[in-house]
Amino acid sequence: MRRVLVTATLGLLAALPATASASGVELRLGGFFPRAQSNLFTDDADLYNVDPKEDFRGVSGGIEFSVRLARNVELGFHLDGYGREVDTSYREFVREDGREILQTLKLDVVPVGVSLRLVPTSRRARLAPYLAAGVDLFFWNYEEFGDFVDFEDPELNILADHFVSDGVVPGFHVAGGVRVPLNRDLSVTGEVRYQVAKETDMGGDFFRATDKNQLDLTGASATIGVHLRF
Repeated sequence: MRRVLVTATLGLLAALPATASASGVELRLGGFFPRAQSNLFTDDADLYNVDPKEDFRGVSGGIEFSVRLARNVELGFHLDGYGREVDTSYREFVREDGREILQTLKLDVVPVGVSLRLVPTSRRARLAPYLAAGVDLFFWNYEEFGDFVDFEDPELNILADHFVSDGVVPGFHVAGGVRVPLNRDLSVTGEVRYQVAKETDMGGDFFRATDKNQLDLTGASATIGVHLRF
């Protein structure tokens, strides 16, 4: 997965228009709010003491390099990241002595993508609102580790284990935001983004030939950041 991520990032940078002049770099940080509607999250909610929509809310952030294509039009190349670990336990199963059976659910998502941004104001504007849309590749990794009930065992023994699945899925995003200039070259930014990713069939330890496990990576994010114009 890491090799594919590096290759995709280098490919995006290599695709920069030769005639475009560098516009700026933005660093941003905020939160991601997943939709969490696929059957993996439904099964997690049924089996464990977890609310996927609430508990998988986590920190997200990233970096974007943008170039100016024309007046009020920019092309941005971004690399973002989100990660969340949720400590939980079974809803209906405990150990013989009454102690909870504990496990951790972990989700990491790295969107790599391109945005076309419309900034319909001049550089001297006190506020510069913008709209953006683009396409992404979402690199993801999902894990469950800790203690688990062996439901194939009539005795329902408890075993320590670690389950992993990862992959990449295409998608797109739309966004709206504002830049507040502090001086000629530095601005504070705020952005709300909604990403849509195709529901992906999970492999690895979560592969099932029938009634496939699917992972939903769609959701919203809100970030603040700084934008340095060259």
